[in-house]
This record gives sequence, structure tokens and C-alpha cells, in this order.
Amino acid sequence: MLGKMLWEDALLDAQKVTELNPSSHVGYQLTHTALRGAQRYDEAIEAFTIMLSKLEDAPEAQIRDLRQQYVCPSEGEDAIRRAVWTELEYAPLRLLNTSTGLLCDRAGQINAFKTSPEYNELISFPTKDSNLRTERIKGVVATYFRCVLLSHRWGETEALLRDIQEKVVYELNGLGGIVKLQSFCKIARDAGYRWAWMDTCCIDKNSNTELQESVNSMFIWYRYSALTIVYLCDVPPSSQPGALARSVWNERGWTFQEFVAPKVVIFYQKDWSLYLGDRSPNHKESPAIMKELEDAIGIDRQALITFRPGMSDVRQRLQWASSRVTTLQEDVAYSLFGIFGVHLPVIYGEKKQNALGRLLQEIVARSGDITVLDWIGQPSEFNSCLPAYITSYTTPPRTTPSLPEGQIQTTISSLRQTVPADLALKFYDQLEQLRAPRFANCRLHLPCISFRVTEVRRRRGLAQGTPVTYGIKADGLHDLLIATEEPLVQFSRAKPIRQRFILVRPWDRYLLGIPDFAKRPDFADDTESIGDWTEPGSPVDDSQMDDSDKLPGSSPVEEEPGSRALRLMVRLGQPFDAFLLAQQRVGEYKRIASDHNIVAQVKDIASVDNMDVGTIEIL
Repeated sequence: MLGKMLWEDALLDAQKVTELNPSSHVGYQLTHTALRGAQRYDEAIEAFTIMLSKLEDAPEAQIRDLRQQYVCPSEGEDAIRRAVWTELEYAPLRLLNTSTGLLCDRAGQINAFKTSPEYNELISFPTKDSNLRTERIKGVVATYFRCVLLSHRWGETEALLRDIQEKVVYELNGLGGIVKLQSFCKIARDAGYRWAWMDTCCIDKNSNTELQESVNSMFIWYRYSALTIVYLCDVPPSSQPGALARSVWNERGWTFQEFVAPKVVIFYQKDWSLYLGDRSPNHKESPAIMKELEDAIGIDRQALITFRPGMSDVRQRLQWASSRVTTLQEDVAYSLFGIFGVHLPVIYGEKKQNALGRLLQEIVARSGDITVLDWIGQPSEFNSCLPAYITSYTTPPRTTPSLPEGQIQTTISSLRQTVPADLALKFYDQLEQLRAPRFANCRLHLPCISFRVTEVRRRRGLAQGTPVTYGIKADGLHDLLIATEEPLVQFSRAKPIRQRFILVRPWDRYLLGIPDFAKRPDFADDTESIGDWTEPGSPVDDSQMDDSDKLPGSSPVEEEPGSRALRLMVRLGQPFDAFLLAQQRVGEYKRIASDHNIVAQVKDIASVDNMDVGTIEIL
């Protein structure tokens, strides 16, 4: 009250100055300052506009030059408009105004801002300093549009878009979802946030365009939220540690990205009280809560906190998602779009195998990571090299112990005596020329080393039923066993068949020992942007590389070509995960799924004659 009275007194003094010299800008300048202080912004803008005209019409040149110190309101409006659109670029399309309880589309959000004291204060801000003005605009706009998002397990009676359109949320009657929505908005409002978003009612699911954009933008929306509230509907008040770990929230497909994406998260119990009474501003920084989550879902807490979307650690991320479930079958794949940073069509009604296949196809195409093909279970109708269900990634990938450098050097020395240098280099060059795996029309073009199968024989004396165990012989490989539910035609060298079977080693280009400079920046950059979310790193397991390839902070030691080629041969002599492929038509194959990893090993790494290098088309 005292401050307001002082500004009113200042306004009276300014008016007296204006009366003494109406043609001078000084009185209007003082009037503008007093009106801004009294928060009478419309009048302040009017006084400011008159002041500018007085400066422009002043007879003295030095007075006219003062005009250059100020920005007119229209210029300020343009700067504010740009700042608003920049801020809303990563925000949901529809938001709930927690003050009014009304749902607003983008136009409604902007109109609310234009009628706010914050907007009028910015318009009347007179400085010519562009940096100061820009920073002030950015700060005010960012604060005004801060948004809170909800992560929750959907119930049976959720509030939908049609239930809240053109209605005040706080005035709605109902149970279940309506009460949840009201409580969420009140929590956000009381915490000082003007905008809130809840997936059940803030998306027009009848609009294919809006649904597409929402699904593909979900991760980014959560990433840029000021706060994400997690509502645990099955965690009663005053729960003890461990209740979060047992919550169904941990089992859902969408909630994984809803937790790893945002930077600030707070957990609430069924009665909307804080979980464990933890009043810290960010539960991602709570050691107790993060330890509970780490134990519950088997993901390192640091990985949960520092998660970034992209193509690094692809196989591990698929394993993280393998135990999660969704109500709609297609959402198993759609909920992972943001995790891998991909943008794909959303086609509700397609088969879940097709949805998962499209996602995995995109991952392979963009990353070249063959660990996507490392799974156990049923093959997909989309492509036989992909799994039908994401649960096939539950089993961690098999790792091969790394070879000591001394053993590698001993083997290289031995190979120098038995393998002609030109043959080793030719073999290395063949593999170096192979392109990354790619998909085209659901067909996988897989670069690989293949070995012709010479015998398939059903094993007698082993347990009958499915899967059936077969003994396999292949040129250049040790004999091995596979178990599969698919019936195989038995044959041998003595009793051959026309259909061709091969065992293949999918080619991993990182075995060449050449760093991927496209994914290894020269300098670390801690700043984050949409464009740099793909992290550097090789999808190959470190166990496949020897000690000379792992030199932290420096590039691998450059070897002469002959030694590099022999080192590759040593790596290829280690056991590897193989695929059994059956010929369908000329040049086309189908993968035979096994109920365990097919672990193969070459008999003699010096015999490269039995290793066919090329790209095979797999249906």
C-alpha cells in the first residue's frame, strides 16, 4: 500500500512537470516511470509513446538523438512473440490453466499471456540495450509458461478431452479420473505453476495429426517440463520404503520415458501426499528414492538420472523395456520412440509385430547396431531376423571374455608363419568394404561372414517334443547343437538336398579396430540440445576388443596394415553368436529361431577360404 501511494505521488509530480513544459519529453518520461511502478501498464505504454513522439519532434538535435536509446512498443512485441514461440516449441499443444481451470490450445495460451501483467510489464520496458531486453524477455516468458506434466497409471474412469472442453475443471463433479485431474491441477497451482498437462484429457485422439505429433513429441515434452509429478495410485498414505518399488507404475510402458526424460520429478502417494514425506524439490536427487527405483527395475541410478535419447546402448535399452506392458499392443513400440530419438508414423490398429518391427528397422537403419538382432524367442512376421515380442530381449546379450594382449601377440606371430600377408590384407579389405546393415521393404540386407551347412541331423536320445535339438555341421566351424521349434529337413554330404542352409556371423564393423569418428567428438560438450542427443560410443561389447583398442582419452595406436589384418583374424577366432539361415528363393533367406544363443567357433582361423564375405538378403 505504501509503495502504491509513493508511485501515485510520483505521478502527480510528473504531471506538474508536463504542465510546465508540454512540448518536452521529460514530463512524459517521468509519467511513464510512475505508471509502470504503479502497474498501470496500459497508461504507461500510452505515456511512453507520447514521450517518443516528443523526442522525435524536438528542435534540438541532441534531444532527437535520445530517441535512439529506446525501443518502441511494436519492436518489443516482435521480440516477445519470438520468445513465446521459442518457449512453446517444446511444450504440449493443449495445456490446462491451473488458475482458471480451463483447457487452452496454443492460441488460448498466447492470449492468456497477452492479457497478463507480465506481458504488459515487458511491453512497457523502455531499455535500448538489446542483450538486457532479450534476457529479460526470455526470463519472463520462460517463467510464465513453465509447465507441469503428470505421469500416472491410467484408470478405468479417466477424464477425457470431451469431459473438460470449455468447462472449468475445478467445477466438475465426478469420481476417479476427475478427482485425480483436479488434485493434480491444484498441486501444480499451489506450487506456483500456471500450466499443467495430463495425457488422458489434453490430446484430441480423434485427430490423427495431433495424435501423431503428440506420440512423437512426448519425450521432448517431458524433457522440457519444469516439473513432472508421478502419481502412485496404489501407494497408500504413510507407506514405508519399498512401496514405490511394488507400484504398478514401474511396470507400464509409457512411464519409463516419463521418468527418464524430465530433469525434475516428484512422487505423490494415493492421497496426494509426498512419497516418504520427502520434501526435497527433486526426488531424482533423493538417494533413498533412487536406490529403491534402481533395485526395483534393475537400472543403474546414474543411468536413470543422466539418460539421453539416441542410439547408444541400444541392446541394453531394449532389455530395460522388455518387461514393461501397455494396454494397447502397438504402444509397446510407440512408447519407445522417444527413448531412441526416432520419429515414425503412429498407426493404431496395425499388428504389434509390425509396430515393433518398424521401430527396430529404424534403429538398425540409423545406428547400424547389430545387437538389435541378438534375441531369443519367436521370429516376427515383419522380418525373421527381428523378434515377435519385445520380451525376447529380456535375456542379457552374451559376452565373450577379452583376450590378454600377450596371447594376441603370440597368435599373431603364429599366423605370420601360416597366413600369406596378401591373403590376410585381402580378407581385411573385403570386410572393410562391407556396408552397414539396412532394411528395404521389410527385407534385411545383412553384411556377414557365412559358412555353408553340410549336415543337419536330429539328435536321438534327447528329450522329445518342442523344441527339437539338431546337430549341425558347417564348413570351417566346430560342430554344434541348436534347439528350435521349426522342423528342419535332415541332410548330410552323403544325402544332400537342394535347399541351402548357412550359418552366418553378422558383421560388426567395430571389429576392424577403426574408431567411428562420426560418433567420437574431438572435444566434450556438456551443453545439451535436441541436435546432439545421440551419444558417442560403439555398440560392440568391450569384451570383443582387446586392450590396445581401449585407450581412454586417446586414439587407438596405429598399427601397420599387416598387423591390423592379423589382429582381426585373432578376433574372428573367438566364439561368436551365429544365425542359422534357410534359403527360401534364390538369394533370399529366412532366419531359423533358436531357444538359445547359437554359439559357433571357427576350427582354424588361418583358413579364411571357408569364410564367405558378403551381404545376404533376409526375409
